[in-house]
Amino acid sequence: MLGSPCLLWLMATTFLIPRAQPLAQDFEEEEEEDETVSTPLLAVRCDYDRCRHLQVPCKELQRAGPEPCLCPGLSSPAQPPDPPRLGEVRVVAQEGCAVVHWCAPFSPVNHYRILLWEGSGAPQQGALLNSTVRRAELEGLKPGATYVVCVVAANDVGESHFPEPGDEARKSLAGPSFGPCGQFTVPPRPITLVHAAMGVGTALALLSCAALVWHFCLRERWGCPRRGAAGEL
Repeated sequence: MLGSPCLLWLMATTFLIPRAQPLAQDFEEEEEEDETVSTPLLAVRCDYDRCRHLQVPCKELQRAGPEPCLCPGLSSPAQPPDPPRLGEVRVVAQEGCAVVHWCAPFSPVNHYRILLWEGSGAPQQGALLNSTVRRAELEGLKPGATYVVCVVAANDVGESHFPEPGDEARKSLAGPSFGPCGQFTVPPRPITLVHAAMGVGTALALLSCAALVWHFCLRERWGCPRRGAAGEL
């Protein structure tokens, strides 16, 4: 009777010890699987440049790409957009035009429009430009005139802020700025300079001819004595 409990205890320990090892192996395999699943994927930034002309919106780049990418943060669509940043203004004096570049704000934008002032009058408003545009051409500019140009962004809520081109605003726009407005001057056309040079040359030639005529003809007619006769007298 005493041997039967010992036999049962030996049988229990024999069967229990081998079964503990596979349980530990299964636990380690589950930990490795959890670590593999929880490792986050490193997302890259989308190929988005807010100063690039005809730039595809970042949300469309996310849908079109094979892998997810990150877009720059934007302000709330329930607020008007922030002002764009005016870039280079390249003036073509021969054609009387200027090409304006700008960068989009970090805000939802539906369209852009260009405002152009000459003097203190009302601004000239350009056509609406879609949200992918970052460049526009200004035509019909006068040679030698000074203009103020502003880029305005708009969405469903409203438009971005821009300074009215008064006297103080013009002084602030004379230097480098990172705002939506800028000031530029159209230089005279080369043809105008040639015409001006020709006019000055013609005037000098006429004055020279008049001086010669007065020296040789009109002095004797009006009785002006020559230097030799004046010395003899």
